[in-house]
Amino acid sequence: MKYPNGKKLSSTKEKLSLPDNSFSNRGMSLEADINVTNNYYLQTNKAVIHKKPTPVQIVNVNYPKRSAAVITEAYFKQASTTDYNGIYRNKYIDFEAKETNHKTRFPLANIHNHQIEHLDAIIQQGGIGFIIIRFTAHQETYFMKAKQLFRYWNDKLNGGRKSIPYDAVKSECYEIPFHYYKRVDYISIIDKLYF
Repeated sequence: MKYPNGKKLSSTKEKLSLPDNSFSNRGMSLEADINVTNNYYLQTNKAVIHKKPTPVQIVNVNYPKRSAAVITEAYFKQASTTDYNGIYRNKYIDFEAKETNHKTRFPLANIHNHQIEHLDAIIQQGGIGFIIIRFTAHQETYFMKAKQLFRYWNDKLNGGRKSIPYDAVKSECYEIPFHYYKRVDYISIIDKLYF
């Protein structure tokens, strides 16, 4: 949009350096949406949350020329814990983000024992631990507290269900509505639950 004098309107989007995406682009991955949200939080001084890098051991590098090194072989050093961590209102935040194409359930095979142990350690130390689950078939994203996840995990270990029913997630967890700038506004859920 331009004013009658020909000058372009400065938009909030330009000030925040956010990508030009609309509600029609909701097919983005959950991780990409969370990264956009975290960038919004950072640029508006709301929170400092980052994606954790996966620890990798580089074994072989091909140097066709000095400025174009190519990693040809690498291995994971250790199992990664969860996807994101940071700080909000003096509280440590740690969470995992998962998507599923299943319409009726979230398979617990998407979660690993070391992630459960890590989230449990976060909770024991007074941090805020949770999982964000997106059901892509329903275009719905949910916030599940780590303690809720532990209940389903323990049930699985004791011979119970190997998944969490969609209906249980819908009724027990907190839906995160999609927003233009803060696409996965999990901080609004944290505000309601912890502050």
